Amino acid sequence: GADGQILSGASDVDQASITGEPLPVAKATGDEVFAGTLNGTGVLRIRVDRAASDTVVARIVAMVEEASATKAKAQLFIEKIEQYYSVGVVAATLAVFFVPFALGAALQPSLLRAMTFMIVASPCAVVLATMPPLLAAMANAGRHGVLVKSAVVMEQLGSVTTVAFDKTGTLTEGAPRLSDVRPTAGTDMTEEELLTLAAAAEHPSGHPLAGAVVAAATTRGVQLPRVEEFGSAPGRGVRAIVGGREIQVGSPTHLLPPSSPGSSQDHAVAQSVSVVSEMEAAGKTAVVVLVDDVPVGALGLQDELRAGGRDTVDELTTMTGTAPILLTGDNHRAATALGERVGITDVRAGLLPQDKVTAVRELESMGHRVLLVGDGVNDAPALAAAHTGIAMGRAGSDLALETADAVIVRDELATLPNVIALSRRARRIVIANLAIAATFITVLVLWDLFGHLPLPLGVAGHEGST
Repeated sequence: GADGQILSGASDVDQASITGEPLPVAKATGDEVFAGTLNGTGVLRIRVDRAASDTVVARIVAMVEEASATKAKAQLFIEKIEQYYSVGVVAATLAVFFVPFALGAALQPSLLRAMTFMIVASPCAVVLATMPPLLAAMANAGRHGVLVKSAVVMEQLGSVTTVAFDKTGTLTEGAPRLSDVRPTAGTDMTEEELLTLAAAAEHPSGHPLAGAVVAAATTRGVQLPRVEEFGSAPGRGVRAIVGGREIQVGSPTHLLPPSSPGSSQDHAVAQSVSVVSEMEAAGKTAVVVLVDDVPVGALGLQDELRAGGRDTVDELTTMTGTAPILLTGDNHRAATALGERVGITDVRAGLLPQDKVTAVRELESMGHRVLLVGDGVNDAPALAAAHTGIAMGRAGSDLALETADAVIVRDELATLPNVIALSRRARRIVIANLAIAATFITVLVLWDLFGHLPLPLGVAGHEGST
């Protein structure tokens, strides 16, 4: 695929994977379209004027590689000290043997003491104190629907101090749902009648908003009447004849006629404009319904919040001591409205992929360990740059799933606090194990250095501590 410019035609293009916008965007002659996006029902003639290696997707992949290359190599805590400890044990063993021997001690006692020292001081118990709890936590997380890709990631999750969410497909379902049915006052149109007409006109359309309206009507048991002379215009809406009347459903900008002071239609237009403004202020997408060119109502649709979204945000705030952050490519109005619904006040909207990376790096430069949760191609660079990245399994793009350190298999947000709690519990067990192992090693080493620890007893003590 390649990016290009539209030479002719018009259509609605779904570019959520690139920009994070939940709804298709109307495209017409002169507009740019991106590789990896989905065309709607319109026919587009496109001129490709850049090489495939210079597409937006290719640049995002390059950003992922750059972020991965510059990210410090993660290690388990024990791995950071194990190699130094092992070298120290070997050096100390040589000293335990050669120093007494050089001072005139007999060869056999010096050699036995050194051998016993190496056995009791070896890091076996220390190493084994770490991996079993982390592997058990990974298995437990898997049973709860989170695939953690390594023990390093399992350990890192417990040290997260700030959580950043993408919006579309992460905090939300990524698909519109009908939320409001508002007949225009004075038209004698009921909610059921308005929904019936709108759903009937939208039924032949393949647009996501049309699907949401029809799905809502089906859920409510509405019987849809027969439709004739259906027509669709990208960016505008649909038109059909239902029961001998012309029904139009679509964009308020294109369908609401200019008001004529003093006319009976003026009141209906003013009412519709007021309702549309109210819906859009709440972050919803508004469509208007016209019958024979007269506005009879408006429908409000919004990207549905995932189940448990508000509770998850509250739990994460309690666990980390910092309120989560919303990083989205969607518009500020929709992002702010969603933030209010889930309890997020730090909302950063209109972000390109590189802007999300910048936001993550700014947070980490302030000392935060950032857990980023996302799903789209546009989230992949930030997933690579973050301290830990988690992708949504069902909604996630291939690039996001490959880049992330962990995957929420069933897209259940409630598993996030659970997996962090599992990591912290595993860390506490690791610390307890390390304390026990260190105590055994210390006692046995001191016994060997300042007393007489028989080799068989040293082996038994070492194996017992392991």
